Formats: sequence, structure tokens, C-alpha cells
Amino acid sequence: MTRDHNYSALQEYGGVKGLTNLLKTNPEKGIHGDEADLSCRANAFGANRYPRKKGKSFWVFLWEACKDLTLVILIVAAAISLVLGIATEGIKEGWYDGASIAFAVFLVILVTAVSDYKQSLQFQHLNEEKQNIQVEVIRGGRRIQVSIFDIVVGDVVALKIGDQVPADGILISGHSLAIDESSMTGESKIVLKDQNSPFLMGGCKVADGYGTMLVTAVGLNTEWGLLMASISEDNNEETPLQVRLNGVATFIGIVGLVVAAMVLVVLFARYFTGHTTNPDGTVQFVKGRTGVKSTIFGVIKILTVAVTIVVVAVPEGLPLAVTLTLAYSMRKMMADKALVRRLSACETMGSATTICSDKTGTLTLNQMTVVRSIVGAIELQPQATIDKLSHTVTSLVLEAIAQNTSGSVFEPEDGSTVEVTGSPTEKAILSWGLELHMKFAVERSKSAIIHVSPFNSEKKRGGVAVIGRDSDVHVHWKGAAEIVLALCTNWLYVDGSTHEMTSDKANHFRKYIEDMAEQSLRCVAFAYRNLDPKDIPSEEQRINWELPDNDLTLIGIVGMKDPCRPGVRDAVELCTNSGVKVRMVTGDNLQTARAIALECGILTDPQASAPVIIEGKVFRAYSDAEREAVADKISVMGRSSPNDKLLLVKALKKNGHVVAVTGDGTNDAPALHEILVFLWVSKEQK
Repeated sequence: MTRDHNYSALQEYGGVKGLTNLLKTNPEKGIHGDEADLSCRANAFGANRYPRKKGKSFWVFLWEACKDLTLVILIVAAAISLVLGIATEGIKEGWYDGASIAFAVFLVILVTAVSDYKQSLQFQHLNEEKQNIQVEVIRGGRRIQVSIFDIVVGDVVALKIGDQVPADGILISGHSLAIDESSMTGESKIVLKDQNSPFLMGGCKVADGYGTMLVTAVGLNTEWGLLMASISEDNNEETPLQVRLNGVATFIGIVGLVVAAMVLVVLFARYFTGHTTNPDGTVQFVKGRTGVKSTIFGVIKILTVAVTIVVVAVPEGLPLAVTLTLAYSMRKMMADKALVRRLSACETMGSATTICSDKTGTLTLNQMTVVRSIVGAIELQPQATIDKLSHTVTSLVLEAIAQNTSGSVFEPEDGSTVEVTGSPTEKAILSWGLELHMKFAVERSKSAIIHVSPFNSEKKRGGVAVIGRDSDVHVHWKGAAEIVLALCTNWLYVDGSTHEMTSDKANHFRKYIEDMAEQSLRCVAFAYRNLDPKDIPSEEQRINWELPDNDLTLIGIVGMKDPCRPGVRDAVELCTNSGVKVRMVTGDNLQTARAIALECGILTDPQASAPVIIEGKVFRAYSDAEREAVADKISVMGRSSPNDKLLLVKALKKNGHVVAVTGDGTNDAPALHEILVFLWVSKEQK
């Protein structure tokens, strides 16, 4: 049904509700998720795994090592040397040279095969790590992270931008959910998913929006599983250095053969024309007078000289030295928890002249906490001023927090610790809501979501339209403080009254944002507007509905602290001293970016101005020539979009830089197509 996208069959089962009943799951709470339940489902429907083709055996690597042209030349030379040595010096003394060459060749072949085999095993391990994606599922009402291999039929999976669909399934609910199915269909068209098109294929990526899905097939019962089972990983990648050095070794070997052949011709010509003499001065070869045995020994000596030239000229240890060096380096990097996806990156990384680093989660810990907030035009202190908020303001704040979020709050019935899930920003805001005595489930039940405009890195804000029990419709927006503030024509006072946003009041709020940014706080603003229910489009038209973001009323602003990672300043200083320029490219505003850059050591002058510290939209407006002219001077770029980072990387590359990019999110993806080295920082990495 899912594989064939058979909508009629889905209706025969009673739609999503009927399927959840058949699979004994709950669309909101998921499966029970205990050991017995998971085992039963895995036995009945299979595991979310697929058989992988076995890697090459050690003997295959041994045979491949024997086919190296350099070593083939040496094997032939060893055989000839062995024959000539025995012929001239006898078996007792004449086997030394040939056997020594053969032993050296055997040693090189053995060490190369062992090293390549161990490298192959390491790559198999890396591929398993790469494919072991963590997926957010709902089990027993709780949102938890599990391995993609532990997904079972009946699981309810939460999807958001950048996620991979872990298995085949049916959409339960979603908001502006768009899927990139190019990995399965070959078509680059983004497909919108709704109740009329609910089928999701494993292996596809979420391009926009968020939602939940019911898993209906896993492993080899999915198209993705069958596809991956038929593909074998190719781990025979050589680095540019290996390619060049192997080329050099082959070239030297060929030159050695040519020179040996030329020497052979010259020596034969001299010998048979009587131009060579013995130590006693007699001519070695005289036509018609020199015996056959003497002639054979003379020829053997000449061949020995040619073979010696080949043996000396061919650098048999060069490929081995490179292999051992790379294997040692990779083991050292893995010990430091650095997983090398491409061997060529190790070499190129050493050539990097500049690093464009993301801020959140890379230079900082990505562990956010709301430390300052202003609601109703007054700054809130813990508990002291919360009670000063009117019921209207409190309701709007809690509605904005609970409904305009991709995170969730799980409150155990036994009264144990509340669990907050979501991105670090969402978790910080939801935790702040809990401090305001928010009951997440209660607030969510007070109104229903009509439409969602998901947050993305381009527009720096996200919105949601909700309808309350009294049929009032509110459109809530949340995002970068100065961007949301610019959309506001009114502001909400503590008593619930609405006032016009004059230029003086806008400057007052702007100054508050700047003060928080100078303390390296990330600022997020909340705003809303009322909407006439008559202006809500029909369900069919909502797919392309752009939520209105004009005439907004400012509700409040929060400042979140995200501390720098320990050791970042030392790392930046080390890079600078090594001649590598570190640049910060972030979506945060310039004040926050400046404060963090000063804290990390990327900026040394607190008064730095353009073009040292520049805004993304300013850089974007430059011509290509202007971007290339200022790119080298940029240390910090704030309020940048993924495309701005891409433009900076292109400009730096045109200026002759080898660019590395560090990041931890899907918003770094556009720059990946331009750079030579990408360093991805995991959430667990220290």
C-alpha cells in the first residue's frame, strides 16, 4: 500500500486512524515501547536493517597489492637477478641479491595488504556510524531519540526540516511538510505532503515544515532498504597525495626501465664491437675467437647491470610509506573523536588558509537558557513581576510559547521531572514558559492550529495561525528580535492595552535588544496580530497560504545565553598563529556576533566596523568584484543566510584561499558544494 501509494487501500483500512488501531498504536502517544512490545513488532514486521554486501577479504587485498606496476617490475628484476646470480656465482652464493629483492617486495606487499584491509574494516565501521542516524520517536507519550535501526512498524516519528524519513509510512499530521524525494524518484521537485498525499518513503529528506508519521514498513520491505541492499560501499578512495606519489613511483619505474634498456643496448653494442676489456687489458669479445661460455657470462654481467639500475631506480618504499602515514594519522584522529569521511580531506585540511565557522553549536555549546526577558514593556524578574502581567498578556504569551513551537513538553503522571524536547532554542523558550507556570498540554488544548509557516534560516522567523474556543484567530510570529520588531506597528502593555509603535518606542526596544546582544545573548521576539476568520482560506488553498506578517503587535523579547565552548579561544589563537584566518559566519545579529567573536578571540578590536564586521544583506548586495575585494577583510558576518555563507566561500576561493567550513546544522549545506573541507561538529562532541 505505502510502496504503491495506494490511497484507496488506505481508505479501506479506515485511513490513518484505522491503521493505528490495526497496528495497536496511538497517533499522539505512540506505541508502548517496552522490550516485549518492540520484540514482538520486530519479529512480526522485521527490523529496520538491510543486508550489506561483504567487504573484500584479506586475500583480495593481497592480490591487488601484487598488481602494483612498481612491484611487478621489482618481482621481474628479482627473478632475473636470482637466475643471473646463480648462473654466475653458483647456488651457494648467487641467490643473495635476488632473494633480498624478493623478500623486500614480499614485505611491501604484505604490509600494504594488511594496512588496506584494516583501513577497509575501519571504513565499514565509519559507514555504520554514518548510517546510524538518531530519530525522534514518540513512545508512551514521551519524545525520545532512538537509532534508525531500532525503528519498528507502528512507531510514531516526529519529522522536521533536515531529517531523513527513517522508513516508509503515512503522514499523521503535518504543517507545510515538504519532502525532497529525489533520492528515490530521481526528480528534484519538492513534494508537499498532506492528508490527500500522505505517503512517505524512507530515505527521503524533509525540505520544509514539520509533522508526525506512522511507520508502516521497515528494512527490506521498503524501496530504500532494497536499494541500499543492492549497493556496495566503495572504500578504494585514494587521496590526491597518494595519486601523485603513486604516479611519481610509476613514472620513475618507467624511466628506470627505459634507462636500463638504453644502458643494455649501449653495453651490448660496446661488448660485441670489442670496446670492453678485462682487468688485464685484454678485449672481452673478439668475433670468431671468444667461446660461447665466455660470451654468455659477458651477457649475464651486462644484464646484471641493467637489473641493478631498475632495482635502484624504483622507489618501492614510497607507496608503503604513504599508506602507513595515512593509517597512523587516521587512527590518531579517531582517538580524538574525529571521524574522517574522506581521506582526501585529511590532506587538504593541512592546506587550509581560512576557516568559516558557524557560531551556534560550533563555537558555542548550543545549550541555551533564557536569562533576560521583557513582556508587556517591562522586564521580568523571577516571580516578582510575573504576577503584574494581566490575564490577557499572560494568555497571549503562553499561547505564543505553546503553539508556535516545534518542541514539546512531557509531564509524567507520577509527578516526576518534566521533560522538554526540541532544538536548544525551543527548549530554552519552553523552559521559560514553564517558569511562567505554563501547562503545555492545557495551553495546546485551548486553541487549534490552522496553519504553520515554519522557521527557516532565510527569513529568520516562523509563524502559526491558531483559532481559539471563542473563534478568535491569532497569527503568532517568533524570530530574530530586530526583524520581528521591524514588522510591528503596535506594542502590548502589561495591562493588556495596545499602543502605537512610535519611533521613540521602537528605538527603546531596539536599545534593549542591543544591550542584550552586547552581553552575547541571542534575542528572540514574540509578536501577534488578530485575523478575521473570513480571511482564512479553504483547506485546499492553505497549502500556499502566506501568513500575514504586517501590522503586528509586539508581545515580548527574550535574551538567551549560549556560552562559548571551553578551549575555543585557544584553538582560534593556535589557528591564527599558524597562518589560518578564522571567520565567524552566523545568523545572529551583529551585536551578538561581535560579543561572541571578542570572547572567542576572532575579533580583537571592540570598535571594529565594516568590512571587518559586516551584515549578510550588505555583503549580498555587493557585485562579484566588490565581494572579492572585501572578502579577505571580513572577520565576522552577522544576520547571514546560508546563501551569504556560500557567496563568501566563493569570493575567498577566487582570491586563492583553501577554505574550510565548520558547522553543525543543515543550514550549512549550500556551502558544502564549494568548499574542499567541511568539519561537522556533533552535538556530543566536546
